[in-house]
Amino acid sequence: MSDKYKVRVNETFEFDLTNENISKIDALRTSKNQYHVLLEAKSYHTEIVETDFNNKKYTVKVNGNSYQVTIANELDMQIAAMGFSVGSSKQVSAIKAPMPGLLLDIHVEVDQEVKENDPILILEAMKMENVILSPRDGVIKSITASKGDAVDKGQMLIEFA
Repeated sequence: MSDKYKVRVNETFEFDLTNENISKIDALRTSKNQYHVLLEAKSYHTEIVETDFNNKKYTVKVNGNSYQVTIANELDMQIAAMGFSVGSSKQVSAIKAPMPGLLLDIHVEVDQEVKENDPILILEAMKMENVILSPRDGVIKSITASKGDAVDKGQMLIEFA
């Protein structure tokens, strides 16, 4: 289980939590979706109003005020740091460099058909070889870098048709 979480509230406030932080919260379930929380000698009446488990988004009422809450675990944060997002792989139209590095090899050509998880290219970063896999089935439209190129984070490498 993940030990670190990033919690965003109303797309404005961001909190970093760990399992240890969470275990210190004194929460008592009062009904299926309601809790009474004691935190730092303050009492809060909370209710989970809506849940979108797949997108990790929740609407929570605290003392009558509604908040939109998004929770990301360590894997979600790593995926975001690489420039990808969970659940959006089918809409990917281009592959961008997830980090600065040296392009060691390109395994595809323009107009080539690829399947999801086929190796596309190898990027060396921090003395490690990173195999970049195809995020979806598709056809390679263009390749904007060459073997041996130094690439920057976010630089477009491959575009899908």
